[in-house]
Amino acid sequence: MSDTREAAALPELTVRAVLLGGVITLLFTAANVYLGLRVGLTFATSIPAAVISMAVLRWFSSSNILENNIVQTVASAAGTLAAICFVLPGLVMIGWWQGFPYWTTALVTFLGGALGVLFSIPLRRALVTDSPLPFPEGVAAAEVLKVGEASRQGAEESSKGLMAIVAGSLVSSLFALLAAMRLTAADAAAFFRFGPAVTGFNPGFQFALLGAGHLVGLSVGLAMGLGLIIAWGVAVPLLSAMVPNAAALGAEELATDVWVHQVRFLGAGVIGVAAVWTLLSIIGPIVRGLAGAIAASRARRAGQGASLALSERDMPISALGLGTVFALLPIGWLLVAELGDAAGGRTAVVIALSLAFILVAGAFIAAVCGYMAGLIGASNSPVSGIGILAAIGSSLLLLFVVGAGQDAEASRPLVAYALIVTGIVFGITTISNDNLQDLKTGQLVGATPWRQQVALLFGVLFGAAIIPPVLSLLNAGYGFAGAPGAGPEALPAPQAALISAIAQGVLGGALDWRMIGYGVLLGVALIIVDAALGRAGKTRLPPLAIGIGIYLPMSTTLMVVVGAIAGWVYDRRAERARDPEAARRMGVLAATGLIVGESLFGVLLAGIVVGTGSATPLAIVGDGFRPVAVGGGALLFALLALWLYRRSARAAA
Repeated sequence: MSDTREAAALPELTVRAVLLGGVITLLFTAANVYLGLRVGLTFATSIPAAVISMAVLRWFSSSNILENNIVQTVASAAGTLAAICFVLPGLVMIGWWQGFPYWTTALVTFLGGALGVLFSIPLRRALVTDSPLPFPEGVAAAEVLKVGEASRQGAEESSKGLMAIVAGSLVSSLFALLAAMRLTAADAAAFFRFGPAVTGFNPGFQFALLGAGHLVGLSVGLAMGLGLIIAWGVAVPLLSAMVPNAAALGAEELATDVWVHQVRFLGAGVIGVAAVWTLLSIIGPIVRGLAGAIAASRARRAGQGASLALSERDMPISALGLGTVFALLPIGWLLVAELGDAAGGRTAVVIALSLAFILVAGAFIAAVCGYMAGLIGASNSPVSGIGILAAIGSSLLLLFVVGAGQDAEASRPLVAYALIVTGIVFGITTISNDNLQDLKTGQLVGATPWRQQVALLFGVLFGAAIIPPVLSLLNAGYGFAGAPGAGPEALPAPQAALISAIAQGVLGGALDWRMIGYGVLLGVALIIVDAALGRAGKTRLPPLAIGIGIYLPMSTTLMVVVGAIAGWVYDRRAERARDPEAARRMGVLAATGLIVGESLFGVLLAGIVVGTGSATPLAIVGDGFRPVAVGGGALLFALLALWLYRRSARAAA
């Protein structure tokens, strides 16, 4: 009880922590919205927020690790909500919205995010407290906070750990700077033919991905590698050979087209069936976690709350229920306003089924996304794949009740409604993907869960307030590719284009279901193989990670695979060190630094891009330098990685 009393005396959920998290949100959320619209990817903001928080709050003598944890919780929740840009721009692309109405956009974003917080509360015990999931980014954020706290208190033994983070940060940010200057290449894409088929190879030279691979471990890394082999070694060559007049297309154009329009749907099918299997696998711990939350709520009402450890005090289960009801009421009002008379006399049925879909699919998605975040990290979790499945589900619901439109114009109101429903479910997706990662960080630093859960709601509120004007600004300045009147500089918004195309395809009756069906069959086979490996005592290959390897770009996943193998080799050698645990810890801290440095530089670069209006504001050489940038960049990447690992091993000696 002495530890509990000591922890309780520390300031945690303070006004300055919430406000600082809100200020950081302004920067990170805007950066993530822009990058999501430009390249279809966002970055996790918890670690950069933790670094900034420690730099600011260290000037206050009463600050501590728990307060810094609240700052990163607020900022990461808001930054994560920026992924709503994967859905809502589709409403502009189909010509339904001309811009982003503030209150509608804010409500869709806030209500989905708030439900994501509430739905993931009962999952904390199942997936965080009583689970072997690695939660790589949550662990990395906790290591940053611990090292920063020890350094602030002048602990001599923390200096090596702090320097490991600094070294990793400098390496990754320096290489990212050289890539932004075009002196090194961020990738080395190559596409080639063999007979009628094509395929490609595209390693992305990003140290943050290398660090993430080190943290996720060998099993997940190998599974993602198998997904890459299935996608680019089997599916792309096989399907490209079947394309009519394939010889008339360039290798890159053909391979990319096949992967985007067919292979990604194969991956989405694998992710879907693996997600269902994942939920069935963890339903027991989830039920136990819910029972634990109910027991804690009863203990609190009985006046026994003081006997509960701080680390076990979630928001009351009654707050979860009431919060869900209060969220569904404005969601219903919003859906009625958006649907109008598009459903004819079936409006009440559509609204009721939509609310049920949001409730059931949201609870399911919260569990699956929490598991995925624990497996491979929030940054690498394929939330857009879940968005695709949500778009299919909401569109099928409308197709079942209302029927397909006769043409694109007739089906447009229903497509817009499906995108609104998908946007709310997607808010649940993104926040549950981030929430449990933050709660893992809190568990490792001794935080109070309910305070973090309140901080997450503040983060959702800040994000919902900021995202609409950012989207409006980017729409006014650039526009979106495929939208009416879009110019040559329009932002591609690839995920929003794909999700809106899926909704149009389902409701227009033009969606090709074959690849999703093949993905489901492949997912079932992979589940059987993984179970057999488990019974044989071999290295597991999580089917969800394999689906992720199929679905995500090779430039994103290949370096994660390399990092997982490199981390395994490093840990094997660390076992021969004088202090194996210290050696492994130095590797984790260095990998953490790789994520910190590149993330902070990514925020800075995004600000420069938005400020200058140029996609390459730091470039000092042209395309003619690319062959040198590719070869020299690959060599420099390998040498820096080798130096960092050797330095980590020596630091622990």
